[in-house]
Formats: sequence, structure tokens, C-alpha cells
Amino acid sequence: MKQWIIVIFALALAGAGALWLTASRNHSQLPEQTGLLATPSDKFGGPFSLTDQNNKHVTDKTWPGKYLLIYFGYTFCPDACPTELLTIGQAMDQLDAGKAAKIQPIFITIDPARDTPAKLADYVPSFHPRLEGLTGSDADIAQVAKEYKVYYQKSDATAQSTDYVMDHSSYAYLVAPDGKTIGIFSSDTTADDMAKSLDTAVP
Repeated sequence: MKQWIIVIFALALAGAGALWLTASRNHSQLPEQTGLLATPSDKFGGPFSLTDQNNKHVTDKTWPGKYLLIYFGYTFCPDACPTELLTIGQAMDQLDAGKAAKIQPIFITIDPARDTPAKLADYVPSFHPRLEGLTGSDADIAQVAKEYKVYYQKSDATAQSTDYVMDHSSYAYLVAPDGKTIGIFSSDTTADDMAKSLDTAVP
């Protein structure tokens, strides 16, 4: 009887060891959470038709051959948006000139009622000289936000105020010249990690 107990115990240990090894291998294959993350599906992104900070009409085809680095937010945002735009600007500055020239950083407002072209023109240069600010009608913004699976709405607590706050998701999207979204950067991505990922993703 004791021999059977020993055999069963040994098999149990072997099984546990195999499970631990498998889990360790799977864990090592998980993507780094501070770099460029794959999108949950290939249905992220799409065409858009908007107005830039110079009051000129632009589309997703306005920058042929460029990689688009797109962030959705609004100029009255108290914290998340300036933080993310600062990260994008710093990451762009860390790239060599040739690599940076292949990337077009874009800020698309989710608050077109307040973010006019003039407001964007005053806002976006604070973060990077090449950052383009885009706005449009409510329908235009709703359409591009839908394409990129962006969540946004007025905060219930401030919805009746003229100084309302917008609740929104906070991701930066890297889009290839062919229009395919390569991946996304989460809000905890540092400028260093973003720059490294951009340097790898953009040939």
C-alpha cells in the first residue's frame, strides 16, 4: 500500500511540475504591456473626413506613405489627454529624423462643440510642432470614433454644465500607410517604450 501511495504522490508532483512549466512558458509569451499591443481584431480603424487646425479639409489619405499615430481626446481634458500627448511628443523627439519623418502624429477631438480649428491651433503646438489637430461635425467625430472603437460621452456629473468633462478611452493607434491599424499603445506606455516600439514597427 505504501508503495502505491509513493507512486501516486510522485505522479502528482510530476503533473504539477508540468503544469507549472507550461504556465511559465505561456506567461513568457505574453506581450509586454508597456509597448505596442495587438488590437483585439483587425476591424480597428477606417477612413475619415475631418477638418484640421488650419480649417482645411483632410482625410486619412492626406498623408500618403505616412504612418499615422492617432490619439482621441479633447483640449479641455484636465489630465489624461495632456499626459498622453506629451508622451507622444517626447517619443517622436527620441526617434532619429528619418524615422520621425515617416510618422504623422494626429489628435482627433471627441468634443467638437468646443474644439474648433482655432482652439486646436492654439493647443496642439504645445506638445509637438508636427502634431495635427482634427475636428468636425458631431456625426463626423462619431463615425471615426466608431471606426476605432473609441468610447466617449459627457460625464453624467457635469453634463448640464458648460464646463462639462468628457469620459473617454485613452489609447494611441498606430496605422500603417495602407490603412491597417498595426497596434495600440495603452495609457501607461512611457515615452521611452513608445519610441522603441515605433522604431521597431516603422521601417
